[in-house]
Amino acid sequence: MSLNIYTIITKLTLKENKLLYIITALKSEAQAYVDRYKLTKSKIGKFTLFCNEDMFLLVSGMGILNARLATQALINQYDITDDDVYLNVGICGACKEYEIGSLLEIGSISYDEISYIFNNSLKEITCVDEAISENTHKIVDMESYGFYDAVIHNPAIKNFHILKVVSDHFEPQKVTKDATKKLISKNIDAINNILFPKD
Repeated sequence: MSLNIYTIITKLTLKENKLLYIITALKSEAQAYVDRYKLTKSKIGKFTLFCNEDMFLLVSGMGILNARLATQALINQYDITDDDVYLNVGICGACKEYEIGSLLEIGSISYDEISYIFNNSLKEITCVDEAISENTHKIVDMESYGFYDAVIHNPAIKNFHILKVVSDHFEPQKVTKDATKKLISKNIDAINNILFPKD
């Protein structure tokens, strides 16, 4: 049986004590990782945790505050090394320029009319307080700023990523749990390649 790229990578990175910490808003987003890597269920405070020896995934619930609190809970729970990776992954709405299922690597966040830039070469997302059904922004989600606000204020975190999969063209009412899980599942290998690039 051949090992997938993530298994190979984690076997290598374990020797260097690298760990992956993930925040998702929705259980259906998390389920893609739970099924793929056989993660076991636990709790950190009020949040649901799924984990194995290499990966810790916390389901925050929707919204900026929940994302911030969940990310901080994860930060507080475990010691951080310079090589550890923090990831906010989930679905997003986007204009029709982006196909459903597209994986977007985020480098800046616009929230409350302020831009927070951490990589000029990547996409900008607008973080909103409630789901929107109007094409007023290119890319939107409801959690990225909360995640960013938590990790950016912790100097121990050297590596973080925000990766979003387009689920709809400003039609959030059409997004189902099953479709969400499938969208994340189909992009896990591409996500792993971004997080752990080959030399």
